[in-house]
Amino acid sequence: MKKDEISMQVINPHAAGIDVGSREHFVAVGQRSEDVKSFGVYAEDLSALCDWLLDNNINSVAMESTGAYWQNLFVELIRRGLEVVLTNGKFTKNINRKKTDVLDCCWIQKMHTMGLLPSSFLPDYTTEKLRTLTRHRTNMIQQRADSIHKMAKFLKYLNFRLDVVVRDITGLTGLKIIDDICNGNLDPISLASHRHHNCRKSEEEIAKALVSNEREDYLFGLRQEYDRYQFYTSKIEECDQQIGLFLNQVIMSKEEVVDDIPDEKYFKRQNKNSLKGLDLNIVAYQYFDGVDLLAIPGVSHSTVLTLMSEIGSEGFHKFKTAQHFSSWLKLAPNNKISGGRILSNRIPQGSNRLKIALRNAANAVGNLKDSDLGKFFKKIAFKKGRQTAINATARKIAVIIWNMVTKKQAYTPTNNYLFLDQKRRIVSRMRKQIKDLGIDPDDLGFSRANRDKIAKELTSDLQSLSLR
Repeated sequence: MKKDEISMQVINPHAAGIDVGSREHFVAVGQRSEDVKSFGVYAEDLSALCDWLLDNNINSVAMESTGAYWQNLFVELIRRGLEVVLTNGKFTKNINRKKTDVLDCCWIQKMHTMGLLPSSFLPDYTTEKLRTLTRHRTNMIQQRADSIHKMAKFLKYLNFRLDVVVRDITGLTGLKIIDDICNGNLDPISLASHRHHNCRKSEEEIAKALVSNEREDYLFGLRQEYDRYQFYTSKIEECDQQIGLFLNQVIMSKEEVVDDIPDEKYFKRQNKNSLKGLDLNIVAYQYFDGVDLLAIPGVSHSTVLTLMSEIGSEGFHKFKTAQHFSSWLKLAPNNKISGGRILSNRIPQGSNRLKIALRNAANAVGNLKDSDLGKFFKKIAFKKGRQTAINATARKIAVIIWNMVTKKQAYTPTNNYLFLDQKRRIVSRMRKQIKDLGIDPDDLGFSRANRDKIAKELTSDLQSLSLR
């Protein structure tokens, strides 16, 4: 009995498949053995590969995103005018055959000919350059953090309990003391004299914590780690300057640069790992063509920098809807439905830098009391726990960001949330207005000592006053 065969429509008639390797690339332009050829990884080999594809009238190529081996080949293929589909390796698995390089490239070519391989997201060239700088900066911050941990370890071995008397050993007081120790000064009283006036502990208590056992091997290790800390600090500063120059070039190259500036975000403080020498509030506002992403509660300067470097302003337009964007971030539930009922609705496994940044923003939202996102977070957390609330809020923030960037919308919450610093400024303004009327603000209870208490108690009144 003759079997029925189902023919599939050919989407890419002139397609090729490439199995990318670390030392050799296997290329298939058809399904016959003579249609498969291998090439090396040197520049001349990549050029010969492109020439062979063009000689066979190939105009579309598919390959897996294997490690970092695909990047040079991808650039060369694009430069020669070929369409390249970079796909995830999980979409090219063939469970019915043995696995060899020749069979893999033939299978990729066959699937791409039928149009069955989805393309991965790739940022534009400008965003890719910014991503390289920011990821390199992040790696150096991690290396510097490792040197700080090693310094703390050697200080404990030396019986310098600097971690007990200061909050941060790399703060103003801690760094001066460590620098003096590395220069050979081990006198507790002399070291304690470096105390900053804002330090809570007294010089006497700091001196008690700085009595050393004077082990030479530990002192040598401390000097080595302190030199490493200074090295990475200087390199991070150089990277900050390079990122600042690059962002200014990108903004100045725009056809229309936004003239106005956003509201000052003085209530969103920055830590010592923040980008130095650049007002990211203004730069991000101009980069996204007048969209103020920092107006979203929980979104910090590091979150905005991650958005700029990982996806860019044009990358949002590659996703048709906000649901596509949140699904690409792996923040939307992967519903598996069979027989009309949901078998599973778990969040897909896997993470990326942008997803981590949005989850951190969602976690910060969970600590806010009166904001719209904070209420949403607490509602989900009450029902399903904090981890589920973080994922749900991160997805909500992603949808808000997509709508703001693609539709040029401003963030308009139902309730205008005010941070404590904003409330303090409103109370100070009210004190000045009362004083202009010839009344002592202290007589009405508006004393400076009770400023924080007044700001917390008059939340609803202050919100209405701030909108006027």
